[in-house]
Amino acid sequence: MTPEENYHDWLRDAHAMEQQAESMLSKMAGRLEHYPELETRIKQHIDETKQQQVWLNELLDRHGIDNSSFKDVMGKASAFGQAVGGMFTSDEVVKGAISGYVFENFEIASYTSLIGAAEQVGDAEGVRILTQIREQEIAMAEWLYQHLPNVTQQFLLRSAEPGVEAKK
Repeated sequence: MTPEENYHDWLRDAHAMEQQAESMLSKMAGRLEHYPELETRIKQHIDETKQQQVWLNELLDRHGIDNSSFKDVMGKASAFGQAVGGMFTSDEVVKGAISGYVFENFEIASYTSLIGAAEQVGDAEGVRILTQIREQEIAMAEWLYQHLPNVTQQFLLRSAEPGVEAKK
């Protein structure tokens, strides 16, 4: 494959990744009941993720690339499986926050690679957009990193109380 073909394929992957992120975050936010700060930040990142999808669609259109419906569907199916799996754990909120942190770092790495590819193929607008998306992912990862101890402590306090639901 040429550098451009790889770049285009990776843009399709990024589109599917953001579809997965939106699905995963929406399911998590919809299940949170006792962690309002986490819920608020996740909802903010859902809005960012939707904007990222718009930007990625613009990049795909500018390059004449169709997004991969197969990859989008598989990403959403994966997010659904993660959400359903988390519903059956007693510490759903903690596992969800940890998974979110891991996923954000995966996105950061993916966008870092994509930026390098965009630079290689001379797509200055792509570099700008992908850098902007990466900055949002870094901000979300940093937020989760800073707040994960508090979410964990809130969970531990709630789970120690008889008759109090802690998992979500």
